[in-house]
Amino acid sequence: MENTNKDNKRERKPFNKKFNKEVKEFEERVVQINRISKTVKGGRKMRFAAIVVVGDKKGRVGYGIGKANEVPDAIRKASETAKKNVARIPLVDGYRTIPHATVGNYGAGQIVLRPAAQGTGIVAGGVVRAILELAGATDVISKCVGSRTPINQVHATMKALTELKTVNSVAKLRGIKVEEVR
Repeated sequence: MENTNKDNKRERKPFNKKFNKEVKEFEERVVQINRISKTVKGGRKMRFAAIVVVGDKKGRVGYGIGKANEVPDAIRKASETAKKNVARIPLVDGYRTIPHATVGNYGAGQIVLRPAAQGTGIVAGGVVRAILELAGATDVISKCVGSRTPINQVHATMKALTELKTVNSVAKLRGIKVEEVR
């Protein structure tokens, strides 16, 4: 029986931790952590709800909500849900802005999104800004009308972004050339 060096060597772990880093597909951002309570016979039962937005800054973005007894568990659940609910957002001018103005409604909340000139930046509040930054947009103007509840803003913003259409998709849908689209 031949005994080789390969059989006796154990696997070595790299000394430098840089080699062990895994490349993350999505960047995630916690939008809100809310403490929720349920009144039971013995008193109040506290839990936590987290809203997390994930995106790759190349037109893909998603959101998720997670609830748990501890904050880290709620964030983990929310990020897992967000990664399952990723949608592609059509951005134009090299992922700079949205193709046209749009309105997203959810509950009593309404979000108005408009494309902006280069160098304008993202003119938006915290929740809408997080979604647009993780989508990769750099020049968008937004206005929140109605409810300013973060969960309503997240739903309304995502609804507005998923309803966007590019000129190419409209031309294909109508069966005409891109130049003929008005």
